[in-house]
Formats: sequence, structure tokens, C-alpha cells
Amino acid sequence: MRLNFNTKILGKNTILVPYREHHVPKYHTWMRSEELQKLTASEPLTLEEEYKMQKTWQEDDDKCTFIILDKHKYEQNCDENDSMIGDTNIFVIDNDNMVGEIEIMIAEETARGSKKGWEAVILMLLYGIKFIKIKTFEAKISIENIISINMFQKLNFKEKSRSEIFQEVTLEKVVDNNWTKSLEGHFEFQLQTYK
Repeated sequence: MRLNFNTKILGKNTILVPYREHHVPKYHTWMRSEELQKLTASEPLTLEEEYKMQKTWQEDDDKCTFIILDKHKYEQNCDENDSMIGDTNIFVIDNDNMVGEIEIMIAEETARGSKKGWEAVILMLLYGIKFIKIKTFEAKISIENIISINMFQKLNFKEKSRSEIFQEVTLEKVVDNNWTKSLEGHFEFQLQTYK
């Protein structure tokens, strides 16, 4: 999405940066994992296809993605690729009603269970509310991905539908002022220019 092309979001323990070409090789390595393919309902892509996909994420007005960096690791080594732990996305699936599908993936096993995914998804929700103007969020999650389902339920998402055929559940949250304020109460939200 052109909107976030030069945007960096700083949190307490994570930094969100736009998905750029130099992130592709590590991202591609992650997505060769059968476990991540299953959890994210993704198909494996060739490296060339992954570069093309990155380009669409950067240019399409209905897709917003950020790479999640471990902030403390990045502050020590200033190496984005070494500090990458996952990604978070919003797809605008209904422009008329501003419905956005949100996704989060913590690909690095060492970063799982550290609350970095929790922080990153809240930062992304706030970005979606404030800058993309999302009015309703949906999260489509594999039925087997109990950790993600629980995380979104803790964020007040409610089950909207369940597909036994696709083995996924769709959770939904309508944006309101009280919920936005509760999200803002969790983590500091600071924007910087990304170069």
C-alpha cells in the first residue's frame, strides 16, 4: 500500500516497517515452512513469485503490510533482516463499508509467546483505524490455530462464521471509540518516516 510506504511504527518491544524488497529472501525462507503454510492457509511460492507478491503489497491500495522487527535486537545490531520476526497485514475487503481483514504471523519460533505478536497486532489495528479508516475488522484463522483465536478474542473479536470445508473461523470486531481507547491504553503508538 502506498499509504504506508514511508511509515515506520515504533512500539515498546516491536517496530513495524513496510515490506520492502530486501525483506523478501528471509520472508521466503519462512514461508517454506509447512507449519506456517498450514497456520496461515498459504501456498508456497517461488522466490520470483514472492518478489512479485511483495511488489503488489507495496503498490495495491487495498493491501497494507508491515514486517515486524524485534525492537531490542534491532537497537543492538541495526540489521532489519536479522531482527525480522514476522509480519502483519490488512486487506481492505469492502471499500464501501471499510472492512479490513487483519492477519498476524510470528514466524520466528524464539519470538512466539513473548507478547510481541500481541503488541504488533494492536499497533496494526490502531494504524488501520487511524490511517486506513477501517470501520470493521475481520480475522480469518485456521480452526487449529487456537493461540491466534484466543488472542483475537481477548481483543474483543467475536465469532462471525465457521467453515468446516476450509477449516477456518472468521472473527469480527466493529470499531468504536471505547475499543479504540482501550487499544491505545495497551501500547505507545509512535510514527516515524521510514527511508
